[in-house]
Amino acid sequence: MLIAGFPAGSWATNCYVVATGPGEPCLIIDPGQDSIDGVHEIIREHRLAPAAVLLTHGHIDHVWSVAPLSSEFDVPALIHADDRYRLVDPAGSSIAAARDQLLAMTKNALELTEPSDVRLFADQETVDLAGITLTVRHAPGHTEGSVVFELTEVMFSGDVLFAGSIGRTDLPGGDHARMIDSLRRVIVPARDDLVVLPGHGPQTTIGDEKRANPYLAPLVAAAGGDVPRNPKGL
Repeated sequence: MLIAGFPAGSWATNCYVVATGPGEPCLIIDPGQDSIDGVHEIIREHRLAPAAVLLTHGHIDHVWSVAPLSSEFDVPALIHADDRYRLVDPAGSSIAAARDQLLAMTKNALELTEPSDVRLFADQETVDLAGITLTVRHAPGHTEGSVVFELTEVMFSGDVLFAGSIGRTDLPGGDHARMIDSLRRVIVPARDDLVVLPGHGPQTTIGDEKRANPYLAPLVAAAGGDVPRNPKGL
């Protein structure tokens, strides 16, 4: 499996390109602001052919460049149905910065527009694209339609799980109770050796997070009490 990733843009959002190997079709995951050049570089270096753009959720820092990449390679963009509305107006559905400021950052490119071909994920759906089989697990809490993508050895966790933290739940569409439920359903049962590639920050493993992440520890131990709120996240 070929997995190449890099942090992009003002929010240092991790964008990933995944393929079965060099010279094969590939998937682009979460192309954020200023990710286009990095995606092009990986595609050229490994002689890849994009087959689809996959989105872990609809926040602007993860979908900024989805429209131009989808259009350039004539491939669909896939997102969970509950976050579909965010692609209609990514700037308008974000409170990260003023709308005018966000639009000024587009540099007159096709970014921040709605992709022409959008397809929807369902929970527990098995997706077969570019020779890669992955399972979509709906994990709302950060947004209504947040998902993680599970492969045999890797989880792309978006903004559900970070190294040492979890996604914030105080933005529009966030819900702390749903986040805790998602952690119980999706993260805690996952295999300890599963490598986690998050939406921001360094990679980790499920086992390391079960042992050291303060937001998972109470769930893993079933110790009761309040799970900490408002983690420092994105």
